[in-house]
Amino acid sequence: MNKRDFSGKDIIKVLVNKGNFRIERISGDHYILKWEHPTEDEKRTFVVPNHKKIRIGTLSSIAEQAGAKNFDRFCKWIDLNR
Repeated sequence: MNKRDFSGKDIIKVLVNKGNFRIERISGDHYILKWEHPTEDEKRTFVVPNHKKIRIGTLSSIAEQAGAKNFDRFCKWIDLNR
């Protein structure tokens, strides 16, 4: 089983540096990330809380909104790249 205790900072760092997401804006301690497909008209916008520990339900929602097809693989990818 992959490690699933990530901080918001871990997730934001990996999504921005490895996942081609960009920080759209910051609202309090929440980062609004955006991703646009380079050739198609597909866009994703979602919020990542910059907390010390992200709850599993929130992590699952972030993975889904980021376009991950497999939650376990998403967690492994975050863990390997943070």
